[in-house]
Amino acid sequence: MALLRQIGIEPSRIAAPKIDETPQKGELPRVFARRMALEKLTPNSGAFVIAADTVVAAGRRMLHKTESRAEAETYLRLLAGRRHKVHSAVAVRAPDGRIACRVVDSAVGLARLDDTQLQTYLDSGEWQGKAGGYAIQGLAASFIDYLSGSYSGVVGLPLHETMKLLRGLGWR
Repeated sequence: MALLRQIGIEPSRIAAPKIDETPQKGELPRVFARRMALEKLTPNSGAFVIAADTVVAAGRRMLHKTESRAEAETYLRLLAGRRHKVHSAVAVRAPDGRIACRVVDSAVGLARLDDTQLQTYLDSGEWQGKAGGYAIQGLAASFIDYLSGSYSGVVGLPLHETMKLLRGLGWR
C-alpha cells in the first residue's frame, strides 16, 4: 500500500487471492512472475484492479518467500558476493475488462557477508516472508552494492510501469 500511495493511489479494497503458486515444470522465473500477476487479478469489479508478483532468481533457480530461518540463511549465502535478478510483474485490469501486464527485470548485487552480519540480519527477523530472504527497503539495504533496474520493482511493485499501464487503460 505504501508504494501505491507514492504514486497517489489509495486502494479502496485489498484482496489476497488464493491461487496455486507452484511453478510449472521448467518455468523460467520471469515467466512465473508474469503468470502469477495475471492469475492474481480478481474478477472484474467495475473498477481498476492491480496485481503484482516479485520473484528473486539466482540463475534459473527461484528463491521464493522464506518460510524459515534456515531457508533464509541458505538464500542469503547463495546471493552474497554476487549479482542476481529480481523479476517484478504487474498486471492491471480495467473496469471494461481489458488487461495489461508488464515484467520489469532488475539486477541486484549483495555484498559478501561475514557470519556476524548474516546472523545479525537473521536475528532481526526481517527475512520472514521475503522473496530471496531479504527486503531491500530495510536493514538489507546496507548489503546492496549494486542495483540496475527498478528500486520499487525490487521492493515489490514497479511504480513507473504500474502508472504507465493504468494510464494506457484510461485511468485518470
